[in-house]
Amino acid sequence: MKAELPAKNESASESIPGRKTQAEESTHKSSVRLSSNAAHRVKAASGKQTRRLRRTDPGRRDRIIDSCLDVIAQVGVAGASHRVVARAADVPLGSMTYHFNGMDELLREAFTRFANSVADRFERRMAQAEDLDSARVAVVAIITEDIFSGPREQVLTHELYTLAARDPSFRAITTAWMRRSRAALERFFDPDTARMLDALIEGLSIHRALDQQPRDASEVVEAVNRITATAVDQRAKQTETD
Repeated sequence: MKAELPAKNESASESIPGRKTQAEESTHKSSVRLSSNAAHRVKAASGKQTRRLRRTDPGRRDRIIDSCLDVIAQVGVAGASHRVVARAADVPLGSMTYHFNGMDELLREAFTRFANSVADRFERRMAQAEDLDSARVAVVAIITEDIFSGPREQVLTHELYTLAARDPSFRAITTAWMRRSRAALERFFDPDTARMLDALIEGLSIHRALDQQPRDASEVVEAVNRITATAVDQRAKQTETD
């Protein structure tokens, strides 16, 4: 008589060490799916947050431009990189390429802003003049007080000139700057005198900024008076005729 073999225990085979039960396998797969879904939700939330930050930080582009000028004033154009400017502006590095096609575009935007700010100040000073005499006083003030009012503007101006000497796109910035200055001067002086005054303003401003012992403002007054003497003579003759 054959001995009866014990029935195969299904549950015993399922509990073999190292092998997951069907219930455990199902739980594991569900956990993986939940983790994956959670990761997608986090990524989506992060993307939405980034878009919200862009919408709630409309001044970011302007801040980058201003920070670029600050960096150039400190380390020059050669030391201004995307990474350095991004750090100064406290923005993600990706914001640089999001707002600007490259470093050249950022530099053009920055120097255009700088040139316009100086030209605005020049025009405001000349707008305060009411006649030829007060216009001469305004020109002296521009040289002694406004242009290169500090080391920052001195550095930025020279950095712009260096770029303009090599690159026509930056030369267009300096040309527009000079055009505005001369137009403001021509409210009181003829075009030739305005051109000479513009050159005097530029030259004396640079000399006074670089000279370790700048001369007295009386030298500036004398130079302005000499260049504008013709305009004064013409006014005197016109007065006699009238």
